[in-house]
Amino acid sequence: MKVILPVAGAGTRLRPFTLTRPKCLLPIAGKTLLEHIFDSFNGLEVSQKILVVGVLSEKIYEYSEKKSWKDVGFVEQNNPEGLGQAIALCDSFLKDDEPVLIILGDTLFKTDLSFLAHAETNVLFTRVVEDPRRFGVVVKDETGKVTKLVEKPKEFVSDEALVGIYYIRDTAALRQSLKYLLENNIRTRGEFQLTDALQKMVEDGSEFRTALLDSWLDCGTPEMLLETNGTLLAEKHAKVPFEGKSSTIIPPCFIGENVEIVDSVIGPNVSLENGCRVISSKVTNALVGENSVIENSEIRDSALGESVVLNGVSGTVFLGDYSRVEK
Repeated sequence: MKVILPVAGAGTRLRPFTLTRPKCLLPIAGKTLLEHIFDSFNGLEVSQKILVVGVLSEKIYEYSEKKSWKDVGFVEQNNPEGLGQAIALCDSFLKDDEPVLIILGDTLFKTDLSFLAHAETNVLFTRVVEDPRRFGVVVKDETGKVTKLVEKPKEFVSDEALVGIYYIRDTAALRQSLKYLLENNIRTRGEFQLTDALQKMVEDGSEFRTALLDSWLDCGTPEMLLETNGTLLAEKHAKVPFEGKSSTIIPPCFIGENVEIVDSVIGPNVSLENGCRVISSKVTNALVGENSVIENSEIRDSALGESVVLNGVSGTVFLGDYSRVEK
């Protein structure tokens, strides 16, 4: 199986953090978003991971080298024209007889993917939503077979929304459908949509079924990133093997390497990346990037980039890399 991870987007809703790094490399609960996604398919037999990169792609190349990732290929999408285009750019990596798993680079989820090793049809992962107008949705017949896909319907046709995870067993048909869209310049809202390619596959006879996610974690805004951090910490970091000097650590928390905590209260729901220093402060529900320093402060519901300095600050703050705020 090949896995395609489109991570070319600018992540504008997560600025200022995405001004200096791609969204997929934002740290959360001790790992980057991308590494959390890698974990989600660890149990599958994957021959290659293909990253579709764009904005700040050099950061992803550097991180890949640092981590010594194996069996990872890269495709550049420098002039993004939709998800359909992103997948089509991966064509040279694909084989007609090898299934493809597509996972959007900002999609964190909880579900067991192991059944895909024996899946006999294409599978679209979905969840039930209150407002389907914001999503691509699936329409099914009484047997559960997908009969139609609609991108952001203006009128109600289904409340079962696509969540950015697609298992394609019929790879040849996917490649042909994407080629057809591009060659005939078939766009929806000005872009080549993967949903349109999948709809053509349905019309041409490919069978699709759906699988509901156990949970789906939103990472689209700084506030949602904080909420997702808390959820992941609760699942993975119930206790912290760390003791600060005259300090209290309230789990769940993630404490990175070479972190100094003195006369402070940390937690719950706090991630402190490597090299942070927290002195005479209280930090609650926060993401704190590498080598940041917090002194004489009390912050909550906050996110800090790398090498941020806070001194004498109270309240909620969202600061990008190398910011400095002192009383």
